[in-house]
Amino acid sequence: MMVEAGPRTPLIVGNWKMHKTNSEGAAFVQTLASRLGAVVGREVMVAPPFTGLADAIRAAQGTGIAIAAQDVFWESEGPFTGEISPVMLAALGVKACIVGHSERRQHFGETDEWVAKKTRAALDHNLVPIVCIGEDEKQRDAGLTAEIVLGQLEAALGLVKSQEALRTVVAYEPVWAIGTGRTATPEAAQDVVFLIRRRVAELFGDDAAVRLRVLYGGSVTPDNINGLMAQPDIDGVLVGGASLQVEAFVRIVQFRNTRAA
Repeated sequence: MMVEAGPRTPLIVGNWKMHKTNSEGAAFVQTLASRLGAVVGREVMVAPPFTGLADAIRAAQGTGIAIAAQDVFWESEGPFTGEISPVMLAALGVKACIVGHSERRQHFGETDEWVAKKTRAALDHNLVPIVCIGEDEKQRDAGLTAEIVLGQLEAALGLVKSQEALRTVVAYEPVWAIGTGRTATPEAAQDVVFLIRRRVAELFGDDAAVRLRVLYGGSVTPDNINGLMAQPDIDGVLVGGASLQVEAFVRIVQFRNTRAA
């Protein structure tokens, strides 16, 4: 099953997690830009740690690389020690932010309610929220993938208005595949992404379902990128470990687009 492909530009996002100092990140962006040259037919983002955002943004000026943040808080300012607001990110020149990553949910108690508030805050400040959803291994083995993934999707988009859905990106990241070297088969990933797109149609209408981008994440490598991107409903990838190596990330960005026709 599939939804007819719409005018969805593939999006490749590198999530560096807690890696790279500010100078290392800036050097990486410069090298990546020189290796990629002009990027045509796809968008490229990298998400450094908060400490590296400003230098990465400076290094990315004049290139086809956009900079995303790995998280955001939902208030604009206030007594929230250690948090970073959407106002601060937008002022730096950040274009997007990851919200609801499974590591945030697992290690820092991030709830569906928090994810919804962060998604709302990002949209309010013209940041693209990259909303992560996905089941863990026990849930998958129990046959609960659809229930968990669609429940997280509905919760995360609960404060999003219909006309705003197109400004949101959804990333399906099965928890059991993140950093484990295990990847959902392209066909299995496609099945879940199709369910996500169908639920988006129910929530926001067919036009949103056709145009909203849904990414896959979970041990994405140069070896599996072509198979993933050949699927009709997968519009890009959220890359972890392989995004830390310039050559590996370049090969992922330069995936063979067999859906162009």
